[in-house]
Amino acid sequence: MTSDAPKPARLASLDILRGAVMVLMVIDHVRVYSGVPAGGPTPGVFFTRWVTHFCAPLFVFLAGTGAYLHGRKLGDPGKLATFLLTRGLILVLLELTIIRFTWTFNLDYAGFTLAGVIWMLGWSMVLLAPFVRLSPRTLGVLGVAMIAFQQLFTPLENMLPSVVGTAMRFLYPNDAPAPGWINILYVIVPWVGVMAAGYGFGAVMERAEDERRKVCLRLGLGMTALFLVIGGALVLTQTPGNDGPPVLFRLLNQGKYPPTQLYLLMTLGPAIALIPWADRAQGWVARMLEVFGRASMFYYLLHIPLIHLAALAVNMLRDGMTHQGWYDSAPYVQMAPEQRWSLGVLYVVWALCVALLYPACRWYARRKAEQPVAWMRYI
Repeated sequence: MTSDAPKPARLASLDILRGAVMVLMVIDHVRVYSGVPAGGPTPGVFFTRWVTHFCAPLFVFLAGTGAYLHGRKLGDPGKLATFLLTRGLILVLLELTIIRFTWTFNLDYAGFTLAGVIWMLGWSMVLLAPFVRLSPRTLGVLGVAMIAFQQLFTPLENMLPSVVGTAMRFLYPNDAPAPGWINILYVIVPWVGVMAAGYGFGAVMERAEDERRKVCLRLGLGMTALFLVIGGALVLTQTPGNDGPPVLFRLLNQGKYPPTQLYLLMTLGPAIALIPWADRAQGWVARMLEVFGRASMFYYLLHIPLIHLAALAVNMLRDGMTHQGWYDSAPYVQMAPEQRWSLGVLYVVWALCVALLYPACRWYARRKAEQPVAWMRYI
């Protein structure tokens, strides 16, 4: 049955936030190719990694919100389910083929293949598809429950036969060995719950502008406060040892693989609170971020080979060799400490990559809006 309710307009604020995390994401992926570790004892290295923690949670959450708003435009849950199933499988295929190649520039798929963020995003869409006939409130509650009780999946998996338990290693970490042909970076739980929570949040984004802003501020600041209270209490009651990191680092250093409850509160809370700001954002920065947000998957597919080529160029300029072998299993890069880039070089390459991505994404966003072809619905 189709709905006669008015269809929601595309919300620029969501595109701006999505674009912002895409820009931050490039920092992390340049960091991968630079050899700089994921966090460290110095503020520069620590916060270079920490600021990118907002990327995956907000991208997945807004994918759920976008699914809800797209479903409202379609006016048919069946069509939305078909779209999510199709797009999800396309994303999984892209992860295992084109994205895998652009990370590594080699064809040894049997030697190394990654279940990365696009793999997780695709399977989350596939798993969300059968449930879009539920009310957004119900689906949102189920998503939050999955996040809150995610640790229950480990004993459940361990009670199952070993073959099933190994397969469920893709869902949530357990004691079973991972399948040998693939390296699991992003498990499905609780990320599919984050997407479901984002789907439920879509109903909030349909409210009148003033009411929406109030809800976003209350929800976002409330989540942030909950993180500070619980996380602060845990940090202050732990004994770090004589050489332990400072209190602030320990508070902000929350687990991402899989994302803990505190990690998601720390990242999604401030992001949701920023939606009222994004509603009012103007100027060239806002316009640039909106372009990136409108072409986010196109941006993703372009940015990895661009960074990889930039890394080879930087290596050539530094010592006359590309050192492609360092990246044969990227994003797990094998580079000696003395060969790592400085943070200055890292951020120059980041700025250049973002600048180069902008005209391509602006063309794609305009073409998708004005003269789309069928495949553009999925990218």
